[in-house]
Amino acid sequence: MNTNFPRETTMRNVFLIFLMLGLFLCAPAGADEDHGEEGHGHEETAAGHDEEGHGAGEEDHGHEEGAGGENHEHEEGAGGHGEEHGEEGVVKMDAAQREANGVVTALVARRPLSEEVVAPGEVTINVYRSSQITPRINAQIVARHARLGDPVKKGQAVVTLSSVEMAEAQGGLLQADVEWKRVKKLGRKVVSEKRYIAAQVERQQAYARVRAYGMTKSQIDALLKQGDASKATGEFKLLAGQDGVVISDDFIVGEVVQPGRVLFEISDESVLWVEAQLTPAEAGRVVIGAPARVRRDGGQAWLSGRVVQLHHRLDEITRTQSVRIEVDNSNDDLHPGQFVEAAVQTGAGAPVIAVPKSAVVLMKGSPTVFKVEGDELHPQVIEVGASRGGWTEVLSGLPEGEEIVVQGVFFLKSLILKSQMGEGHAH
Repeated sequence: MNTNFPRETTMRNVFLIFLMLGLFLCAPAGADEDHGEEGHGHEETAAGHDEEGHGAGEEDHGHEEGAGGENHEHEEGAGGHGEEHGEEGVVKMDAAQREANGVVTALVARRPLSEEVVAPGEVTINVYRSSQITPRINAQIVARHARLGDPVKKGQAVVTLSSVEMAEAQGGLLQADVEWKRVKKLGRKVVSEKRYIAAQVERQQAYARVRAYGMTKSQIDALLKQGDASKATGEFKLLAGQDGVVISDDFIVGEVVQPGRVLFEISDESVLWVEAQLTPAEAGRVVIGAPARVRRDGGQAWLSGRVVQLHHRLDEITRTQSVRIEVDNSNDDLHPGQFVEAAVQTGAGAPVIAVPKSAVVLMKGSPTVFKVEGDELHPQVIEVGASRGGWTEVLSGLPEGEEIVVQGVFFLKSLILKSQMGEGHAH
């Protein structure tokens, strides 16, 4: 066995190991060199990073500049908005623009605020502008010519009646009229004075009877003009005695009615009454002609009126005194039977600084008015007191003589809110 083979093999292996080790040792040197280059690259990268960092610094600086620029732009933007809506909610609007947008201004002044007493009330018809249509004799209803709620004119036929009594009266009138015409034509020289007067009286009594039974003068004249006894049928029409609206028509065609039975109620509802219930002490401070206001129960709008009468008898149950208020109802806002709230003026207090209620608007929860300063309208927070008669007392925040907006404040408020919403969206 050749024992040197393993030794040669071992030596060869050792040589290979050293050779590989040398190569390995050389490779790290290159790798270091490469790594150095990479390290240099890393340094460059780091430098680059520093440069980027510097760039980031510049970006930060730029951001600061940008922030400053943004603030600057915002200030410019606010200023630009200020040309339209002003700074901090100021609205810029010249006189022509105010007029075009319905913005009205006035000077603040002192005025006495009327003292008022507020009480419940009820709407009633104005009986001085109302009427009833009733038969004067026993009659049967033949036809109706108007219904509940219909507007009617004075002299308009509303119902046709038929009556035996009326037929007899119509026939008697026709007969008496013929006799009177004959006697009158003959004259006093032919007939005796007694006969002349008797014919005249009979004709007059027959005329009065028909008139009293319910026929009008024009209806009687038409009957006499025809001179036809066949027209004495007993039928006749009842006419409306005024302009108004039918507020009641409780009857049935064919019904036989007695004298005094109310067939129609007609009322002019353009002017109604409100019966306000006041305590005797409150009513004692009210004078006839005093201004008053009423509004429907739960409503917002007030209607103007005036006191026209004071009742002299207290209500036996409530022990209140009624004050009658006349209200213009030409817009048909009120109807008889409605419950309302009534405010009655009882006197005038000392003059105070007051503005129209229409001039005050809530902004951020505070009562605010708009002061006029040239072409700018500045919102001004005020402290308010009592409101009476459409005026609001100003306790502080607004001196006498200032010019303020009295109409169009909600339009100005909407402009400011729109501006604020726009700025909020921009942020």
